[in-house]
Amino acid sequence: MPNSSDFSSPTRRGFLATTGGVLAGAVAAPRNLAAAEPQSDESSGVAKPRRKIPIGVFDPAFPDLTLDQLVEKYASMGVEAAEIGTGGYPDNKHCPMPELITDSAKLKAWRKKFEDHNIQISVLSCHGNPVHPDKAIADRDAETFKQTVQLAEKLGVKVIVGFSGCPGANPTDKNPNWITYRWPPEYAAAQDWQWKEKLIPYWKGAARYAREHGIHRLALEMHPNFCVYNPLTLLKLREAVGEEIGANNDLSHLFWQGCNPVDVIHMLGKQGAIFHAHMKDTVLYPDKVARYGVLNFVFEKQDLKTASDAFRAVGYGHGASQWKDIMRAYMDVGYDGIFSVENEDPILSGEVGVERALYVLKNVREELLTETA
Repeated sequence: MPNSSDFSSPTRRGFLATTGGVLAGAVAAPRNLAAAEPQSDESSGVAKPRRKIPIGVFDPAFPDLTLDQLVEKYASMGVEAAEIGTGGYPDNKHCPMPELITDSAKLKAWRKKFEDHNIQISVLSCHGNPVHPDKAIADRDAETFKQTVQLAEKLGVKVIVGFSGCPGANPTDKNPNWITYRWPPEYAAAQDWQWKEKLIPYWKGAARYAREHGIHRLALEMHPNFCVYNPLTLLKLREAVGEEIGANNDLSHLFWQGCNPVDVIHMLGKQGAIFHAHMKDTVLYPDKVARYGVLNFVFEKQDLKTASDAFRAVGYGHGASQWKDIMRAYMDVGYDGIFSVENEDPILSGEVGVERALYVLKNVREELLTETA
């Protein structure tokens, strides 16, 4: 595995030629997506220089490290930005949020650990289910969101990441009910109730609370088992609530749904609706997809023999050439966030998966920036 010094190696120019096939893993080579035209200055017709988008890491990849160990690890890996979990499903292993909100000295010391290593705290994440039919769970996750907004305000962080949540199908349900198919008719009625009575009212209130604290970017991850799970449902909620709602554009959840990643980036980017980008890949096993379909996702290494799809580190589901098209698209739509590595690879777990993803992303980014030099 390359060390951090390899990220600036002069051999980077030949990176795509040597890695495009290897990093594709066990899948067939993806079709070549059409490259987007670079942004240009309309008055001069000259292409604008591409922004060097910072590359960061989402901290749940290192749940066993202390905060001091985490920032040291990030520094050694050349990580430029941090996405920090504040509660919900990612938990808050490295962010004692209540203390940081109430104690300015502790907040200053916490932030300084990142600043001393030249790591930008870019995003706070509180993935939960604030519309859960169990009121105790919903209230807990809604409170975590509010505290995350308060902390973001104190830190000057502009983006909060989360899930839309998923309610039950009716007022008496005790478990969330993810409805994607509007037939028979009772499912359509239940889905309409979810959006009208639960989802939209909650997020209108949440967006208002965020605005009051100077936060205008709520990046919802399009994720199965939640009401917002694809670009269409994201835009539906954005239209109903307002422009505070945008995407955490985690393509790992869109690959298996058949989305074209470049098309998605251009569609959402042109509307200013991409607030954050998780960098995580998905491998599709064509023989299993042919037999079982795509709704056969696995998370454990021992289950891969029957998997249609599984999460992988960047470059291990789709080749480096496709990730170059993806990163080019982000640059061309003027995306102003970070690329945040999230590792849930059942084969390349923990540090190894993060290192591999960073290696691909940094080399591809350099290729793109060199093109316009």
